[in-house]
Amino acid sequence: MELQQMRYVIAVAETNSFTRAAERCLVVQSALSHQIARLERELGAKLFERTSRRVRLTPAGAAFLPAARQCLEAAERATAEVTEAIGEVRGRLAVGLIPTVAAVDIPGALRDFRERHPYVRISLRVGASEDLVGLVEQGAIDVAFLGLPTTSRPEGVAVHELARDRLVAVVAPNHPLADEPAVDLRTLSSEVFVDLPAGTAGRVQSDQAFAAAGLRRDVAFEVTSADFIARLVGPGLGIAMLPSAYVPHLTGVTTIEVTDAPARVEYIVWSRVGSTPAATAFLTILDIPAMLDKE
Repeated sequence: MELQQMRYVIAVAETNSFTRAAERCLVVQSALSHQIARLERELGAKLFERTSRRVRLTPAGAAFLPAARQCLEAAERATAEVTEAIGEVRGRLAVGLIPTVAAVDIPGALRDFRERHPYVRISLRVGASEDLVGLVEQGAIDVAFLGLPTTSRPEGVAVHELARDRLVAVVAPNHPLADEPAVDLRTLSSEVFVDLPAGTAGRVQSDQAFAAAGLRRDVAFEVTSADFIARLVGPGLGIAMLPSAYVPHLTGVTTIEVTDAPARVEYIVWSRVGSTPAATAFLTILDIPAMLDKE
């Protein structure tokens, strides 16, 4: 059993596609498929169910995946720690982030990190806060930037609070409310909304606020990208509520203060088991000691 085979299995499991997994691993699909088939013969079990429409893990594959991740993580950690001992940080740095992260200049932090540690491979994954916490806990990514309601706090990972913010209303420039200096949730409740999918941390903040006020609202459009929210708000398809620190990045919309707006907290999280040298170096760039908070 080879580390490369494990890397291929993990890539297929995460992308649900042999084609996309091969692209991620920078190999031709036939080579990746051959290596996984060889591993399946060694194990005596199929790891994936393949159809013309999708690829998914078999029960054997689901059982194999956590161990494969742990093994690959251990090998990469060992290599990284050896190079750190001789004065170099190597390995990988996998960073997860929500689309609306505003407390940290991510491109600037990565630029500084890359200048100091040019031999580290960096990957970025954009996703929902609740999914990113699970990926950090599993070891699939090293650190993640989250945005959660004040009623929630990440569990199972090391946590450091970055900032607190309040949501603001975002409307089209020609919207009837655009000239108002401030509005309240009751005024907004009669509007049509564009928002993130139900159940996501970014959506829960607003849902909880309206529910606490005894109000209902119409979310007619659900999208997964905050940037695309603005693209729907601009032409007047609906209004939205987004973090005040994030909206300066948007164009073609108008921002209005909300007097009883919900708040959110931005966190950075990393593994409680122990950070890789690359993750520790990245936290250092952000002036966050890796052992600062493990509760």
